Order: sequence, then C-alpha cells, then structure tokens
Amino acid sequence: MLAKHTYFDQETRSKLIDYSMEVDGLKTPDEVLSRLDEITSQKNPIRVHGANRFSIKVGDWRRIELGRNVFIHRDVPRGWLEEWTALVDSGRAMGLMTARTVLAPFTWTELLRMLDPIGFDRWPIELALKHGMRDGYVCPVGGRWAVGYWSPGVLGSDFTQQARGLLQMAASAAAVRLERLAGSDVKRTGSRACLTPREQSVLRQASMGLTLEETAKALGLGEETVRSHFKKAQAKLGTRNRTHTVAEAMRDLLII
Repeated sequence: MLAKHTYFDQETRSKLIDYSMEVDGLKTPDEVLSRLDEITSQKNPIRVHGANRFSIKVGDWRRIELGRNVFIHRDVPRGWLEEWTALVDSGRAMGLMTARTVLAPFTWTELLRMLDPIGFDRWPIELALKHGMRDGYVCPVGGRWAVGYWSPGVLGSDFTQQARGLLQMAASAAAVRLERLAGSDVKRTGSRACLTPREQSVLRQASMGLTLEETAKALGLGEETVRSHFKKAQAKLGTRNRTHTVAEAMRDLLII
C-alpha cells in the first residue's frame, strides 16, 4: 500500500491551472493527454487514463472507436485495452454509464461502496485491478465526455476536494480541446430513434405502471391502437419487449 500522500503541491497546482490555458495550443489528442499526464504524475500517484466522447444514445457503447471518440493514454497498462474493448463490444460498460449520469465525479472506490455492483457489473473494476490500477477518478464533462485518471493506490481521505477540483478543471479543458480535434461525428448525430407523440404518450403511461387497458383508457384510445404504438416504438428502438422498450426510451431521454 502506498504511504499517505498530499496531492498537488503549489508547483503542480500552478501547472494544472496553466494547462487549462495552454491546452488550446496542443495539436493532437495524444499531446492533450500526455501533457496532462506529465503534470499529474510528476510528483503524484495520479495518471491519465483517457477520454471518451459519449454516443448520442445512452446505451450505445458499440459505437466506440479508438482514435475517433475514445482516446487512451499510451502508458495505460498493457493488455487492459484489449480486454476492455471486448467488454464494451458486449454492450455493457458500467463505468461509462455511471460517468454519463452522475452529477459529480467519484473515485472508483466510492462508486463501489455506493453501487455495490455484483457479477458482470463488477467486471470493469476487477479488470482494472488485474492490471495494477487500484483506483481511479472519472470526470464527466457536460454529459458529452468523460476524462479519466487512475492510480496504483487507493485514493483515500487525503484525496481532497481541492485536488478533485483541479483534476475536474483540467479534464474539462482537455475535453473541450478533444472535441475540437475529434471534429464532427456523423455516427453520433441522427442515430437517435424518433418516436411520435402518441408513441411517447403510450410509453410514458407504461413507465408509471399502467397496464395496456389502463393506458388505453387514460389516453382515450382503443387497446389495439395502444398495442400498435407499443410495437412501432419497439421496432424503432430495437428492443425485445415492453419493459425493455420503456427502459430504452428512458435511457435515451425520449420520455421523462
């Protein structure tokens, strides 16, 4: 276990602040991540992991493309990337889903305590541990990016709010620069399903626990019409049943 550490002396704090201003002059995603890593890791057990631009569909992790919307720092432990890519290809990525939905960043250790994942949902953390990454800190930026750091030791009580704020500030600056360098993503825009107002109404009623019969009565529609709207929404969202359809519509913020 690493000894207790005071994160970011005055020199490092100044460099992180300067980074937020100088990042616009960096020419490639690799430069953006490497310069940040150089600052955070010089005197601290904090390394840059990488950055991910979210797809427009909340659960669409299969659109991840290295060098396009995902950028991994070159010094991330060897072997992790191949196994993580296989995990994402399966369509399940707990860490990214959490990063997109949380209001503020948390360490991996804190997320484990709060969410208490089991089985497959625990696999991303176990994969990181397997490759020597004992803890991490993922910073969501505007619901569009996540910039991550990792540490060979647990980020405990000495990982202060000041240190977290500095990392979030730098992550936000990095994400803004990466957005410009990555350019537009045709696959990101226009991939979202478009539900009609009637289809949304039907799904919204179902999300509140109404049965098909109750939904028809509430909307003043026939049961067959409600059933038809369900089927059309299911086809558009590529889902398997009504429960899956409602859940997918909520994940994509098509109903609230």
